[in-house]
Amino acid sequence: MFKRIAFFVITNLAIVFVLSIVLNLLGVGPMLDQQGLNLTSLVVFAAVFGFGGSLISLVISKWTAKRLTGARVITTPANEMEAWLVEVVRRQALKAGIDMPEVAIYDAPDVNAFATGMRRNSALVAVSSGLLRAMNRSEAEAVLAHEISHVVNGDMITLALIQGVVNTFVIVASRLVGYLVDRVIFKTERGHGPGFFITSMIAQMVFGILASIVVFWFSRQREFRADAGAAVLAGREKMIAALEKLRQTAMQPHLPDQMSAFGISGTTGGGMKRLFMTHPPLEERIEALKRGR
Repeated sequence: MFKRIAFFVITNLAIVFVLSIVLNLLGVGPMLDQQGLNLTSLVVFAAVFGFGGSLISLVISKWTAKRLTGARVITTPANEMEAWLVEVVRRQALKAGIDMPEVAIYDAPDVNAFATGMRRNSALVAVSSGLLRAMNRSEAEAVLAHEISHVVNGDMITLALIQGVVNTFVIVASRLVGYLVDRVIFKTERGHGPGFFITSMIAQMVFGILASIVVFWFSRQREFRADAGAAVLAGREKMIAALEKLRQTAMQPHLPDQMSAFGISGTTGGGMKRLFMTHPPLEERIEALKRGR
């Protein structure tokens, strides 16, 4: 756990450092000066940090995933199971019209799998050791097809772009609110006072929570699409059986938080908590497949 936290902190500090260099190269001036808020600088700053962080994370997603999960890429199959995994992914990738992804196994007790990568033709598909123990090959084939469908649909790229738009909006909106409160409530006439920073921080947290609802909604919709894609690649009944097995063996996912949206299974909940779920309830996914959605 400590290694994961340290890795996350170091990676994000490196991203901030790179983006700061980008801002300097672009010659972006300060957002705040004696005259007030420089909207041009604010928008450029927000776009660089909003999209930059998401896109850099996408570029290094395979590298990050391997280190956070300890996933071992199968280069030369060591046994019959690994050979079967590689062959199934090769067959599905060929049928879907994409290049062969890297295939990996990571050690975790939960029944899960994920796909990531910045391009459709340079992806990583990984399954947990728990999945290989709990599922038969028909069910595992459907899970692999689900992950291949994520790759084909370009879900990783789309999610990164949506996150970039959301991040940019949150940064701009929170600074504008902070500026208005500082001017109207705190009566700061020149430069900026503590009201700007305090209000901006609070507004960024509030807007960030509200905007994340949009991201989570898209994440849930892409699960339905990936299930439908898996039904085409592997067969509808196989995918339904795989989801039923997931429901029977449900346990807390062990994927790191920053990768939870990419697993085939996620946490569940009702009420307001549902708005912040990365995955729809398994019951709804099964029902959607039965209806032929």
